[in-house]
Amino acid sequence: MLQGKTVLITGGGTGIGRAIALTLAREGVNVALNYSRSAEEAERTKDEVEALGVKSLTYQANVAIDREVREMVHKVITDFGHLDILVNNAGMTHFVDHSDLEGLKEEYWDDIMAVNVKGLFFCCRAAAEELRKQKGCIINMASIAGLTGLGSSIAYSASKAANISITKSLARVLAPEVRVNAIAPGVVNTRWVAGQEDHIKHLGEGTPLQRIATPEDIAEVAYGLIAKASFVTGQVIVVDGGNFI
Repeated sequence: MLQGKTVLITGGGTGIGRAIALTLAREGVNVALNYSRSAEEAERTKDEVEALGVKSLTYQANVAIDREVREMVHKVITDFGHLDILVNNAGMTHFVDHSDLEGLKEEYWDDIMAVNVKGLFFCCRAAAEELRKQKGCIINMASIAGLTGLGSSIAYSASKAANISITKSLARVLAPEVRVNAIAPGVVNTRWVAGQEDHIKHLGEGTPLQRIATPEDIAEVAYGLIAKASFVTGQVIVVDGGNFI
């Protein structure tokens, strides 16, 4: 069903992005991997993807810069011949306790909103025309923080709430040709939580499924939305082991 299609994954070299890349590659999808700073990781993921028998290329671009995003999308379409799937996985945060209002500096707001909100929109806008042609789909990586107001900082939670809002808006704007959905993970075992093993273990034990998510758990849901959910758009799928019920 997905054989020969092309996906662009922002922040595709590590964590959830890498897991989605490998999951889709196993289904015959060619993979364009975007990165901003993680060049070595992106190249390693590219090699892993190619070992599964599909084409893969890496593209450096800061998603917060519209010009770089447009150039990247143009290159992907030129290199692969078409673009069918966009996964907006790039994201960033600053860890600031929610009670520390003064600690949430103006530059932290700017950094987080630039990548998590503007970057998401820029990528969707740049890819929209091609995705319409291909009757493709978009997956936006939101967060449970966008629904609960919890998370690494108030600014991060706000950015993920905006992610969800943009998802719903674009699902209407790009219909009927393009489906747009979001995934809202809870805590995921990626490098973001490195050094917090005891705290993460405790969080996992408090969920009904008694563990935190792996990147592969999120990739399974992304695959389902891309390949199996042809009548689903504008939705936010929570993947947190039942913690937010």
